[in-house]
Amino acid sequence: MPEARKREPSKKEQPSTYFVQDRENKEELQRLIGQDRMITAMMGGPLPEQDEPVRFQRVLDIGCGPGGWILEAAQLYPQMSLFGIDISRRMIVYAREQAAAQGLSDRVEFHVMDALLKLEFPSDFFDLVNLRLGSSWMRKWNWPDLLLEMLRVVCPGGVVRLTEAENIQPSSSETHMQFCQMLVCALFRAGHFFEQESTGITAHLAPLLKQHGCQQVQQKRYALEFKARTPEMQAYIEDSKRVIQTFQPFLQKWGCLPVENYRAFRRRFLTEIRRDDFHSTWYYLTVWGNKPGALA
Repeated sequence: MPEARKREPSKKEQPSTYFVQDRENKEELQRLIGQDRMITAMMGGPLPEQDEPVRFQRVLDIGCGPGGWILEAAQLYPQMSLFGIDISRRMIVYAREQAAAQGLSDRVEFHVMDALLKLEFPSDFFDLVNLRLGSSWMRKWNWPDLLLEMLRVVCPGGVVRLTEAENIQPSSSETHMQFCQMLVCALFRAGHFFEQESTGITAHLAPLLKQHGCQQVQQKRYALEFKARTPEMQAYIEDSKRVIQTFQPFLQKWGCLPVENYRAFRRRFLTEIRRDDFHSTWYYLTVWGNKPGALA
């Protein structure tokens, strides 16, 4: 496997911009593991919109968390060498353990790295650079520098790929919708969204890629449907149980928690999403473009 320049922060991790500050939070690790599987499966795989994913030989996933997207891609595309980076040592240790358990360590690497600093890889190194749900730790003013770095490390003709969610999820539950509004409020006030709207990040993805030099920018919207008594709904309930608990400090910090009794609100939320008539739609947008030049 080709060698990248490796860098492990020597002592302390950099301050986190992620919306869950506690890096030792086991609930968040478990939530991300389940969310990774759920989103990838419901979108149709790691790279469902790419016409010829077999042409990508070397792939980078930025902010890889517990490594679910990379491990899915490695299983599906045996020709790929994959690299994942994340600022959290806990996430990277878990991802490495999973790669070893699945027999993928010969072509999958995970590194502790702060993506808001210079990416520690050579220029023109990857065929595809992926960033999924980066708005969970990216602020709106971080996008220009990171996109320039993504374009630097991707080869001419290679693909820069972004996927983000619209965080107001239309549903049959009043408390569910209220929680979504709280989250969008906090994401906006914390600088993660450009506007306090469901599309506060998704509306900007294609323009950002074009502004920073990508060509042939395309996009695909996904509607993830959740209905009672389905396997997808059970995964959604597990994700929601962890979200509504783990995100409380973030909502409080940014003054977006208008309910007086959050514990009672949380109980109502969990009761309503378990009802037989509950339904919700989670919209995702993938936007991708090419670095000028021809893919080798």
